[in-house]
Amino acid sequence: MNLENLRIIVDERERKSGIPELLKSVGLNLEMKTLPIGDYIVAPETVVERKSIRDLMASVFDGRLFDQCTRLKEHFENPVVLMEGNVDEIEEITENPLIFYGAISTVVLDFKIPVIPTPSATHTAKLLVSMCSRKDAPKGPYLKKIKKSSDLERQQLSSLCSLPGIGEKFAIRMLEKFGTPLKVFTATTAELSKVEGLGDARAKKIKKVLDTKSKHLKKSNQKTLHDD
Repeated sequence: MNLENLRIIVDERERKSGIPELLKSVGLNLEMKTLPIGDYIVAPETVVERKSIRDLMASVFDGRLFDQCTRLKEHFENPVVLMEGNVDEIEEITENPLIFYGAISTVVLDFKIPVIPTPSATHTAKLLVSMCSRKDAPKGPYLKKIKKSSDLERQQLSSLCSLPGIGEKFAIRMLEKFGTPLKVFTATTAELSKVEGLGDARAKKIKKVLDTKSKHLKKSNQKTLHDD
């Protein structure tokens, strides 16, 4: 197979993984760039986000994973999450592997992004080569103009996306209407239901989540002045 005609765009931060070297050694044309999302662009509409098992777990716990999936879907028709390493490591990283599998299920079922496991960097490189060299791969501009969104903006959207029935689209509409996440959280049911397309039922669910007293609330042992 002649790999000289194939090109792949690689995120600068992937250098330390050793994968760019492996790709170079088989004759692939590499362009190193700082990519705003994804790690490898293997075709105009195909982007690969590579995560080691540990990275993946870390991004589940700090909420980055679903933000990244949202952005991958926004800008590419065929995003892929590549999970590199030994899945047995999950047992060492977390006492509850269900969190890990729950996150993977969300990526596959809700975001419709395939997750492909590879055991090592060598296998990752092989997978990338095969994605690059598909016969029907479209030729076209690989790099899109993708505005890097600020971390603050992502966090604001992500805090709203944790509400029931709220995805990126509604989160943006809420910020357009209320200005800050805090104002969304303190809005009345009537005000929330006026967000375009949100409706009463969803507004009520959101208020219920925000207003219901948590069972984690510690009962205070200290008497107040009124308890005499």
